[in-house]
Amino acid sequence: MFGWIRGWHGRHWRERSKAERVELQSVLTWYLTTWFFTLSWLALPLVGAVGRRPLPLALGGLLLLGGALSCVQANRLTRPALDHYLGRTELPSRALRPSAVLLALELALILALAARGGTDPVAIRLFIGAVLLPFGLLYGLVVPVPVFLRRSLVLSAVLMAVFAWTAPDLAGILTVGMLTAFGTLFSLLAGRCGAWTLSVLWEAERAREVEARLAVAEERLRFGRDLHDVMGRNLAVIALKSELAVQLARRGRADAVEQMIEVQRIAQESQREVRDVVRGYREADLGAELAGAQGVLRAAGIACEVHGDAGALPAEVQSALGWVVRESTTNVLRHGAAERCSVALRRTEGSVVLTVENDGARPDAPPDPQRDDTDRGREDRGRSDASQGEAGRDDAGRDDAGSGSGGSGVPGSRPGAGTAANSGGGTGSDGAGRGGSGLVGLRERLLRVDGTLQAGFVGTGGYRVVAQVPLSGKSAVKEVTS
Repeated sequence: MFGWIRGWHGRHWRERSKAERVELQSVLTWYLTTWFFTLSWLALPLVGAVGRRPLPLALGGLLLLGGALSCVQANRLTRPALDHYLGRTELPSRALRPSAVLLALELALILALAARGGTDPVAIRLFIGAVLLPFGLLYGLVVPVPVFLRRSLVLSAVLMAVFAWTAPDLAGILTVGMLTAFGTLFSLLAGRCGAWTLSVLWEAERAREVEARLAVAEERLRFGRDLHDVMGRNLAVIALKSELAVQLARRGRADAVEQMIEVQRIAQESQREVRDVVRGYREADLGAELAGAQGVLRAAGIACEVHGDAGALPAEVQSALGWVVRESTTNVLRHGAAERCSVALRRTEGSVVLTVENDGARPDAPPDPQRDDTDRGREDRGRSDASQGEAGRDDAGRDDAGSGSGGSGVPGSRPGAGTAANSGGGTGSDGAGRGGSGLVGLRERLLRVDGTLQAGFVGTGGYRVVAQVPLSGKSAVKEVTS
């Protein structure tokens, strides 16, 4: 039994998003609600209060069968009715006709039991409330609330009039009206409010997706704008000075050489500025990454605590640890079913330690094919950039390297650069090999600042990533607090 439950949990629960889990929980609750009221308000009173004569027993048996069929029909139509309310599909108008016919037959059987005196009058009132719930749960999802309330009021009046004919008792008539109102209103609240909550939840889910896409588009626009600002002016100056050099060369004047030297200088400056833009685009700011990780995880329903302030750390250390936070946050979201995550940044003797720990980790989680394809694409782009022989990331190293042969012919450039050890960025787009591919890419980034990375499962369902980067100067143990 427990093995079956664990198997169902693995197949139908872990694979769903949080919104899908809430929807599944709501649907299961509606399933159980119809059967609970049928059992407690119909089956139990019917067994205990029905008369032992043949006709009341037959009517009671038919009523019990009708109640079970109503619950089965309600369970079968709950998901289509919910999809209709959420705007996913259209529910045909004739879909509720079998449920309406069953409700009418059940009310007729209850009326016959009341007329024949086959059961207790209190049980008759409970039967009415029990048979109204399965149909009302569906009907409240497919019609507007004013229409539902008006028709419920008409039904209450009709039932009060009919049962007044069988038992002209004022208290009994009022009880019939009250239980009819309770059954209809409870089914409306149980179904409609739950469906409205799901619609708000899905709307928020779609809004988060749109926000993520807009953030990506905005970043692309910013990157393109920066490149335009850097290259537009310099290319215009290069074109102008090249044209001037051509005119001077045609006239045999030595000033043409000076103009081409100026063009060469501007080209080198443009190269450095483009690399600065790309480096700024790829480097991660630790403070921004900590705040972003906390916001993203909380938006995903994961309790996240962040302790630490990166303001006093060197830029290179912040960039390396920022990528650790970003990759760890991605792993928490995409692998496992975490409910809690903690991020701690602290200084020890001569080093800074970043610890990211979460629960809900699954050692047997399957690999993500899309992520693997992305990493392979990054590696291919890294190899392509490496083969183009562009200069390394250190501008000072370029300036000191001399004119060199086999490159672009520009003094100060270094040909053939682009290995994983000396390329910049590390996301895999400007370095060869496996730069930027999960934990391997993080270790390469930390290696550039003499850092180390440890990652693995801890306890039951826990996962911990620990990155340590040495610092110079500080020897006292100091906790970095926010």
